[in-house]
Amino acid sequence: MDRSTYRSWITGKDLVSFTVTVKETELFIRARQNLQSKAFRIVLKYREQLEKYIDRHPAFATSLVPLSVTADAPAMVRAMIEATAKAGVGPMASVAGAIAEYAGRELLDYSPEVIIENGGDIFIRSLERRVVGIYTGDSPFTGQLGLQIEPDDTPLGIGTSSGTVGHSLSLGHADAAIVVAPSAALADAAATAVGNAVQHSEDIARALEVGQQIAGVTGVVVVKDDKIGCWGKVTLCRTVTGREAHGQRGQSRGAGDRQQRRRGAADRPGASR
Repeated sequence: MDRSTYRSWITGKDLVSFTVTVKETELFIRARQNLQSKAFRIVLKYREQLEKYIDRHPAFATSLVPLSVTADAPAMVRAMIEATAKAGVGPMASVAGAIAEYAGRELLDYSPEVIIENGGDIFIRSLERRVVGIYTGDSPFTGQLGLQIEPDDTPLGIGTSSGTVGHSLSLGHADAAIVVAPSAALADAAATAVGNAVQHSEDIARALEVGQQIAGVTGVVVVKDDKIGCWGKVTLCRTVTGREAHGQRGQSRGAGDRQQRRRGAADRPGASR
């Protein structure tokens, strides 16, 4: 699927959309006005900080396990190290979310609403309810479900990891492991950890527990084949030709049209059907 297709699944036609590309980083941004020039300079700054840090610490780019914070780490790099330490994964597992978050927070100086998507990882600050469509590859849930985001819950991050879609490294085979957290860097890192726990649909419950145990994570959704499970402060809604049906917090849905609504999901892992 072309990026422009799933990017259109983030509601926000009241905002101005533009893209910023710096080397491998390609951000899709929505804001109250076109901030492309400012965004480009901001992304370039953080890319340069990261590249210079990697020149001094090459292991940062390749390690699959957490690393310690060094005295010369810039703020974004420090956030990546701290986020991935919580999730138990290598520091670059948070890079997309970290760049989206740090660029987004700076752009809030120029726009009260900012939504940034970077390779499936999202930073969002909104004054209105938004829906983020869920892309799950060949799973029947693709284009059918979305995450409903309330303005009072933002700014927040949404991280997505997949072992069947895209080129990002995953040791699992989830169609989508989605994590919601106050930090996009943490959401990105945690999504990697959650996705790594899924080989088969029977692993969904265990993967939800992995996400639940990561400090700072507020919600998790895991999709594998025709099964889906969720935990925490998440509201899934059915998307219908670009319109959103009523959602339910902390619900767990099964295959096809069957659905089971569960309350109190913030207190325990969700279940798959």
